[in-house]
Amino acid sequence: MKQKLILFGLLLTASAAYSQDHRHVQINPTKPDVTEYWDPEVKLVTPGAIPSDAIVLFDGKNLDKWESIKDGGEAKWKVEDGKMTVVKGTGHISTKQKFTDYQLHIEWQSPIEPETLKSQGKGNSGIFMQGMYEVQVLNSYQNRSYRNGQAGAIYKQSAPLVNPIRPMGEWNVYDIIYTAPRFTVNGGIETPAYVTVIFNGVVVQNHTKIQGTTEYIGQPLNPVHGPGPISLQDHGNAVSFRNIWIREM
Repeated sequence: MKQKLILFGLLLTASAAYSQDHRHVQINPTKPDVTEYWDPEVKLVTPGAIPSDAIVLFDGKNLDKWESIKDGGEAKWKVEDGKMTVVKGTGHISTKQKFTDYQLHIEWQSPIEPETLKSQGKGNSGIFMQGMYEVQVLNSYQNRSYRNGQAGAIYKQSAPLVNPIRPMGEWNVYDIIYTAPRFTVNGGIETPAYVTVIFNGVVVQNHTKIQGTTEYIGQPLNPVHGPGPISLQDHGNAVSFRNIWIREM
């Protein structure tokens, strides 16, 4: 009985202490500096066409920062007039550097192609986050295709909210905010990948969950991985790219 009374007394004491602490937390501070913090100082970044902390992946001069996915050798796309253009049959290319979370800026142009080409056969390419999650590139101007396969789609997963594409032959701009997936120690998904895509100044993917790899056939897969490259697709159409830069976050 004595032990029970002692235990009860300890519980009452702890409860009273908790209540006092709780009441203290709820009281608003009387000085503004209590809720201010100064360090570390926020890093200064100079804004502009290319932010001062950006890594330029393609400046219109060469493909030194890219390699062929086929053989790991030199990227074999054509560089001319400040742009790189897919050379059919040479295969996809990837950045030599790998990334995790980032802001990516990339401009692309569909070639002038005959009206006989339709749907996925017209101006088709793709931009792969970490080499496995595709944001679709397609000539979607007056060229209907399946919703989750047109320009601005997370390929075969999430259709774009709208279609703000410019006419064939004009330049389009993607600004992509990407957060990579995190995995548990046993290979499960701790947090999925997310992507926001701003297409010619219009949001078409708003913090969209990526379900896994963007497969042409079948369901998404979720292999465990770390940092990965930015990859561009050779789909047989002479799509061009320019002004590619990335900011790691």
